[in-house]
Amino acid sequence: MMKDKIINALAALETDHLGKSFPLDYCLPLYHTVSDQDLPHIRNVIRYKTTKQFEQDLDYISRHFQFVDWREFKDFTSGNFNPKKKIALLTFDDGFSQFYDIIAPILERKGIYACNFINPAFVDNKEMMFRCKASLIADAVEKKKTIDPDIYLALSLKDADKAILQKKILTVNYQERNILEWLAEKLEVDFKAYSAEYKPYLSFEELKTLTGKGFGISSHSWDHPKYKDLSLKEQMETTDQTFTYLKDNGFLYESFAFPFTDFEVKKDFFDELFKNKEMYCSFGCAGVKLDSEKRNFQRIPMEMGESSEAILKKEIAYFKLKKLINKNTILRK
Repeated sequence: MMKDKIINALAALETDHLGKSFPLDYCLPLYHTVSDQDLPHIRNVIRYKTTKQFEQDLDYISRHFQFVDWREFKDFTSGNFNPKKKIALLTFDDGFSQFYDIIAPILERKGIYACNFINPAFVDNKEMMFRCKASLIADAVEKKKTIDPDIYLALSLKDADKAILQKKILTVNYQERNILEWLAEKLEVDFKAYSAEYKPYLSFEELKTLTGKGFGISSHSWDHPKYKDLSLKEQMETTDQTFTYLKDNGFLYESFAFPFTDFEVKKDFFDELFKNKEMYCSFGCAGVKLDSEKRNFQRIPMEMGESSEAILKKEIAYFKLKKLINKNTILRK
């Protein structure tokens, strides 16, 4: 695409003085997990990084930004903290178990804080996010020599092509998620057995231990719907239910990160969200952008198959490009 060619060309012109050229005073990197192992429940939906790649990312970001904790982020955005450099708040989504076993030890060694935005429905592996189920089913399709024709019919596919079937399965949305249970039965995928053996998500005790170590555990909705597909009533129900869970259990209840994206989420949701006086801010994941909702901060997805240097330079280039046509601010109606 022409847009990508222009962004790549502009990114190549960026110097290594990232702290100076970065257009915002804050950088909000977003990850989901880090692992050197094959993770079937994630590999078809997230391009997660290895431990080496993750540490390289952290080292690069540390050279140009000052990593802060939650209190420092609040103080900075309230005008009560003057850091030596532009700041970075490290964030993770979904509460995957690698945060406890792999990521936290790396962050403790480097002295870096992170906040993990979780879905309470998945704590203790009581349930699994529908996208992770789809990833496991797509894996099963790959391994099967033959596929029941009823599966193609159920998904309105005319051609018995496994690659097309896998893509279709990976597009199943939150509202359609019940079909994944039927597909799992047809393809002999046992979600409960997989969760019992591999424990994809953090346990409650691990969350409490991480909180005790100083990490943030905050809100990512109850069970990971896409907010633009929900009514305002449904948006607030899943948000409020999660807030109550966090507050009752002594976790960080002052922030909220949208599952998937905040794209097309209307102003009325933010009006309702911030009626809760204990809610400090929310987070999207649209990259380096401003937002007409001043208390909604956009994070930068870091699992794009590239280094943090390449990603951040492209984000800077795209921001500058959008600024030329006054399109670098998300407007809420």
